[in-house]
Amino acid sequence: MQTFLAFVVAIALLVAVHEWGHFAMARACGVKVLRFAVGFGPTLWSWTSPRTGTEFAIGALPVGGYVKMLDEREAPVDKAELHQAFNTQSLMRRALIVVAGPLANLVNWMGVQQAQAILSKPVAGSVAAMAGFTGGERVLRVGFDEDHLDEVVSFEDFRWWLTRGALAHKNVYVEIESAPGRGPQVVLLSLSSVDARTADAQLFRNIGILGPYSEARMGEILVDGAANAAALRLGDLVVSVDGLPVADGAELRERIRSSGKTGIATEQLWQVLRQDQPLTLTVKPKIETVDGQTIGRVGAMIGAPPAMTMVRFGVIDGINKAVERTAEVSLLTLRMMGQIATGQSSIKNLSGPITIADYAGKSAALGANQFLIFLALISISLGVLNLLPVP
Repeated sequence: MQTFLAFVVAIALLVAVHEWGHFAMARACGVKVLRFAVGFGPTLWSWTSPRTGTEFAIGALPVGGYVKMLDEREAPVDKAELHQAFNTQSLMRRALIVVAGPLANLVNWMGVQQAQAILSKPVAGSVAAMAGFTGGERVLRVGFDEDHLDEVVSFEDFRWWLTRGALAHKNVYVEIESAPGRGPQVVLLSLSSVDARTADAQLFRNIGILGPYSEARMGEILVDGAANAAALRLGDLVVSVDGLPVADGAELRERIRSSGKTGIATEQLWQVLRQDQPLTLTVKPKIETVDGQTIGRVGAMIGAPPAMTMVRFGVIDGINKAVERTAEVSLLTLRMMGQIATGQSSIKNLSGPITIADYAGKSAALGANQFLIFLALISISLGVLNLLPVP
């Protein structure tokens, strides 16, 4: 239900922003707008402005929308209002009105809480692990050129650099602080050799950086899961598994996941701290098959919330960052479409309504900030696709 509702909200907001772009530009160009509608089907609500005569309406099916303008090609227009008709406007004005919808989908600037750029322990054998990352490093700056590094403001910011580097087959230079008081050092991540034909979870497993640092604490525990059967409780801190120390939540998740490689459920001995009291518990992860691989799961959220930071820019910097990120996402979208067309990237990178619905639900579950970031990315993609010369 949450996935469905999040999908409906996402589509409705994106449509509203898109149509608002057409509406606002039409009004600015002196064109009379007869109807501004979000959604199709039976009208749930409508209101007509006494000043402009525009009818605003919401339809029962929020999967589209439209802006109806005064136009001689649709109906006869009174001579007194001809100057307000769309078809009587100059080519430049008509072009601005048409392009304003997708351009409105490209606007994105806001202050949000994001995870600090402190890294979890990398996946064994990954690019990050081979580069010497061990977990706990704070990322300070990053770039494709060692002599021109940009400041990193959050983990999301850093992951965006990794995404661009992997998809463009570029190495990334990362300036890190491995411990407080120690001087920064620059480490090279060799992403040019990473198989980036599909931009999915496996791509980041190959890179090795799956998330920000978080303690190996137990979160929400499902009643029918292995964690509940083992008497684990919310807030338990996992210290070791089978005698091997656990560095953070990411390593614990990897230990649980890899326990299913053989396809046979085996018991694990967990050392935990509960209110500073040591306990030894026997946990037997359940075996599940995901994307053709057998993995272990315990039916619980693993990892404490990461340290957060407020990412906010001033008006000028915010607009500059918004334009810069919009351009980056737009170019990346076009590059991926080109690579799909030439066979360099997998067609799996194409996402339709079902995938959008899935990720809308997942992002909504993570909170309002992640849902808004998801909307911004989808909005930019819609803007790019609407500007392409494709019917």
